Amino acid sequence: MMVLEIIIYQSLVATCAALVGHFTSGEWKGIKREMQEFELGKLSYVMTLVEIAIASQIFTIGAIGLIFEVFSLFSNVVSVLGMPIVPILAVIFSHDKMNGIKIMAMVLVMWGFVSYIYQYYLDNLKSESEKTNVCEISKLSRLEEDG
Repeated sequence: MMVLEIIIYQSLVATCAALVGHFTSGEWKGIKREMQEFELGKLSYVMTLVEIAIASQIFTIGAIGLIFEVFSLFSNVVSVLGMPIVPILAVIFSHDKMNGIKIMAMVLVMWGFVSYIYQYYLDNLKSESEKTNVCEISKLSRLEEDG
């Protein structure tokens, strides 16, 4: 329960900070124009914002659930793997255009993931060799004690 309270308070503070920034910069005046220019209509604009907010909260709670049920590293891996999927789904379902920035972002995310997996592989090799060395040292010490 404490974790959910932390998520709620964190989201509340972030929302307040975003609203203060939005109103102090004067960008709130453009919302009506942006809503009217939205191709799918005003209702779709509002529904899109609501769906993004709900999906964000579900993602946060899901990530916390992964941390509790599995471990935090797995939660981070799932989050990183999900990053390139979002632009691809936007191209497929929203008919968004794939531009160079999206492609570069996906390449960087995948590069980071492959680097992470490679580092995990190297760490695993190192820990296995250390275990082997410890076993050999303990066998030698037992042999010296017996000998």
